[in-house]
Amino acid sequence: MPTNQLPDGLTVPAARDMAKRLRSQMAAQGTSMSHSQALEHLARLHGFRDWNTLHAKLSHRPNRMVLRVGERVQGRYLGQPFTGQLIGLQQASDERLSRVTIRFDEPVDVVTFDSFSSFRSRVTAEIDPDGRSPRHTSDGQPHMVLSPAT
Repeated sequence: MPTNQLPDGLTVPAARDMAKRLRSQMAAQGTSMSHSQALEHLARLHGFRDWNTLHAKLSHRPNRMVLRVGERVQGRYLGQPFTGQLIGLQQASDERLSRVTIRFDEPVDVVTFDSFSSFRSRVTAEIDPDGRSPRHTSDGQPHMVLSPAT
């Protein structure tokens, strides 16, 4: 993917998380890699000369999401697609994040077991300026990915 183009949703924290996962995967295969080596590798995979260049590019991305209470939104919550309405918006304790409350149009089953369900009609999550939750599920997916409804 050497294109110098940033994938949607890639942020500095997300890139660091990806580097951690890369280190873990390499360690599981018997290859030792420092965190800085993983960051450098990640930068080259995305077509950048080094981590500092990628970090600078990610740090200077404009905030793409402008949210307003009452706005229609869509996305994925715990891997499940949804549409709904933004009914709450606050600054999170981490000033880079926003706390959003979404009322789903249809309840979302947040359990992947076939023999058990747990439906949510409304959730609150923290998201970054790209609309992605910094918290991830055990398989590395963000808890929430949010975008304006189309």
